[in-house]
Amino acid sequence: MSESPPGEADPSPVAAGGHGTSGPLQILLIFLRLGCTSFGGPVAHLGYFRSEFVERRKWLTERSLADLVALAQFLPGPASSQTGFAIGLIRGGLAGGLAAWTGFTLPSAALLVLFAYGAGAIADSPAGAGMLHGLKLAAVAIVAQAVIGMARNLCPDRRRASIATVAMIVMLLAPSSLFQVGVIVAGGLAGWMLCRGESARLAEGFPMPVTRRFATACLALYFILLAIAFLPAHSGPWSLFDAFYRSGALVFGGGHVVLPLLRNAVVAPGWVADNAFLAGYGAAQAVPGPLFTFAAYLGAVARIAPGGVAGAGIALLAIFVPGLLCLMGTLPFWHGLRARPGAQAAMRGTNAAVVGLLAAALYNPVWSSAVHGPTDLAVAAAMFVLLIAWRAPPLLVVVLAAAAGIGIALAA
Repeated sequence: MSESPPGEADPSPVAAGGHGTSGPLQILLIFLRLGCTSFGGPVAHLGYFRSEFVERRKWLTERSLADLVALAQFLPGPASSQTGFAIGLIRGGLAGGLAAWTGFTLPSAALLVLFAYGAGAIADSPAGAGMLHGLKLAAVAIVAQAVIGMARNLCPDRRRASIATVAMIVMLLAPSSLFQVGVIVAGGLAGWMLCRGESARLAEGFPMPVTRRFATACLALYFILLAIAFLPAHSGPWSLFDAFYRSGALVFGGGHVVLPLLRNAVVAPGWVADNAFLAGYGAAQAVPGPLFTFAAYLGAVARIAPGGVAGAGIALLAIFVPGLLCLMGTLPFWHGLRARPGAQAAMRGTNAAVVGLLAAALYNPVWSSAVHGPTDLAVAAAMFVLLIAWRAPPLLVVVLAAAAGIGIALAA
């Protein structure tokens, strides 16, 4: 299959693993469902993406998904949201990418805004707490399935299995975002040295709706907005946008790594009380979707104009925009680079390292935060068997695990 030049749109788009494109509405609805059910944090989100787009819909191959994850890990911003945006972008162009981001982000953002308005009592009830715990157990099963499936496809030999194991050990001993990026870089270097003897594969083609000219404009806009954000403080909405843009633009690894930046951005100037910040952080742990939607809560409660829903919208856009600009700014260049044999060898190593990262995260925080005794293990094991042996859809597993969590809580 011939490929269009890097950065140019493919006239006959063929997604890696599947043919054709999808409309923005279809992409929106798919990601809206994922946004409502993807509990468990960034690593669990990647497991849901794998189940939906590699196994079920075959929009991507295992390697293509791992390549996107590895790229997102290098960029500032939330890796799982960037991966989801990239899937929508590849499948449906810029409108598809925006639809994917909207669907995946909106549910958790809406729930956190409601919490800001005082509608967070459900999590304090026994049934609500049990449901949330059951959803964490579903994430254990989904991440375990993803680790096994990706290891089977991306670590088929001793060299790549060893790279994955070393990556897992490093992340278990030093679970920080700095080491996370370092592990991926080291995995790429190991792959470049150890996996070069393998036959080069054709770069798996998928449509590239982002041209190099548009990508360059995205990178330029990223740095222009970042420079503006560091200018002397503006007032009202501009000041709010600047604070959250700086937080999103300067964090690598996403997730919990952004919390110190957010605290410095909103608590230090007195916009949000420390107790309110911590309460919102707790609520953000209990909702599906990306942790970066915590910004919506902070924007809603901030004592700076405009506040409320408008403040939530500004903060939400500001914290996500830098990561999405970086992704669009690098994707076409990376798409061309990955076709080279040396780059393919490096990607074999980075893909193996990604498997190791997922395996480490399966233990901490996914397993350690959810499995506290024999009953929890029994529920997680049952959900895992449903996924692996019975090929049950993840949505069914999520519903059953939530019901089991409610039952256990009420019976206690």
